[in-house]
Amino acid sequence: MTPGLWRRMACWVYEGLLLFGVVFISGYLFGTLSQTRNAMDNRNALQAFLFVIFGIYFVWFWARGQTLAMKTWNIRVVDRNGKAISQRRALARYVLSWVWFLPPLLAVAPFGLSGAEVAVIVLGWIAVWALLSRFQPQGQFWHDVWAGTRLVSSQPLSR
Repeated sequence: MTPGLWRRMACWVYEGLLLFGVVFISGYLFGTLSQTRNAMDNRNALQAFLFVIFGIYFVWFWARGQTLAMKTWNIRVVDRNGKAISQRRALARYVLSWVWFLPPLLAVAPFGLSGAEVAVIVLGWIAVWALLSRFQPQGQFWHDVWAGTRLVSSQPLSR
């Protein structure tokens, strides 16, 4: 059974909160190793480093079935047959999931918009992209369809 849109989005927001810790530790590690003194120095290298760190985080957890946020919301990622996904499929899911952010960021890049304007455009795109899952026959997000994965409800362990 596919979890509802609101439960999936709540899990997504919680995942974002948990990633603050990952970003903090990774940023500290990057700054220390690169001897970066100013936050704006090496910005592109830091972004690339975080892309790799996020990839490691998500691929590792998804290949084991779920992240901490997914455990909290009783959601599991599986392949089309309901089996655990491989690291290769988890990596494909990670790369394809960037469709949530990259299209609007690439579209606004040449215009030099303010942070607030970019935020409105990106959040608008995220809302539209989430609603587009309603047009997918099983109610899946499109990056899951393309990666050959799906989110299912998982039962919490009985005590």
